Amino acid sequence: QVQLVESGGGLVEPGGSLRLSCAASGFTFSSSPMSWVRQAPGKGLEWVSTINSGGGSTSYANSVKGRFTISRDNAKNTLYLQMNSLKPEDTAVYACAKGAYSSTPRGQGTQVTVSS
Repeated sequence: QVQLVESGGGLVEPGGSLRLSCAASGFTFSSSPMSWVRQAPGKGLEWVSTINSGGGSTSYANSVKGRFTISRDNAKNTLYLQMNSLKPEDTAVYACAKGAYSSTPRGQGTQVTVSS
């Protein structure tokens, strides 16, 4: 079955950076587009970014464009999200999901808190 395990979250000051990782198993990772989604406290699920199976095509929500970079290592079955210039409004639980512009299936998520 699909298993997605995120890591790399934490507490960071505004303007700081974090890199999230997502270890995938239970499916052919190299054949699947992948996405990141997030859920802020008291809010609904928000799509953040999608990458195609080969890694050559990416898309981003306007709220993170120019600050976040999605990437993947198909040899390691791992998805990444590099987050720079973090803002307090980026505070959320971040989860990776199998599929393009998808939120399911997804992992349990990792907490990112941006605060001084």
